[in-house]
Amino acid sequence: MVTGGAGFLGSHLCEKLLGMGNEVLCVDNYFTGRKANIIHLLDNKNFEVLRHDITVPLSVEVDEIYNLACPASPIQYRYDPVQTTKTSVHGAINMLDIATRHDIKILQASTSEVYGDPRVNPQAESYWGNVNPIGPRSCYDEGKRCAETLFFDYYRQYGVKIKVARIFNTYGPTMLPDDGRVISNFIVQALLNEPITIYGKGSQSRSFCYVNDMVRGLILLMGSEDDCTGPVNLGNPHEITMLELANRIIQITASDSKLVYKPLPTDDPLQRRPDITLAETILKWHPQVNLDDGLNSTINYFKTIVLDTE
Repeated sequence: MVTGGAGFLGSHLCEKLLGMGNEVLCVDNYFTGRKANIIHLLDNKNFEVLRHDITVPLSVEVDEIYNLACPASPIQYRYDPVQTTKTSVHGAINMLDIATRHDIKILQASTSEVYGDPRVNPQAESYWGNVNPIGPRSCYDEGKRCAETLFFDYYRQYGVKIKVARIFNTYGPTMLPDDGRVISNFIVQALLNEPITIYGKGSQSRSFCYVNDMVRGLILLMGSEDDCTGPVNLGNPHEITMLELANRIIQITASDSKLVYKPLPTDDPLQRRPDITLAETILKWHPQVNLDDGLNSTINYFKTIVLDTE
């Protein structure tokens, strides 16, 4: 079962799992997920879709659970912050209860946002983070932190077989053009030759992992030994500033876009780079797609949904 299976990352995961010969139950309430992301999978006899909000208890019999359900971009999770927190907390409880009843493995898609605005760089799993518990981003940051707490308490108290992945910025085809993430923002603005919005001075940095690499990491983590609970950072350690990213996208798209500068949003992290030593050691995982190749693939996808509507 893949919760959030019609979302950006979830749909890629469903497709990969089906390609490996698995039967897949996709669960999604379509708050941010889209039927278009999974429509090409509907003819597969091993694929089933259930429209459901995981904040409501669910009774199913499955062998493994990938819990990806939760809005993941600031625009999305700040639209209904209470529901975002409920999805992370109530949703985690409901999925963990299924895993407990059936004695199965369950993977939690956590996030690099649990590190907040980090005071160390890169961020290793041992770092406890620097998170504002009452800010406008807290519904997501603290919701995911609480979900991790629940996972480890179910592990210690009930012996649930848990896997916790801390996912760093991921990008690729099927991203929503209006989800507010930096790569989708920059690409859409560049393709339309509109001004590209840089927050602050553009010196804040991120590390971007192509979606195929991320899916491979999640599957490897799920297949690891039971004592490999995580948390495990999954992301690309190559760091790039927002200014460098904007200029690279302008170059690739041959855009006439100019840069415009706006104030830095509240609690926006200044650095984000994973230490993936644990993933390299335990999972033998490392990103394989470089940024230029990933951007080219993503830009080609956005051309089909942005330029075709012009």
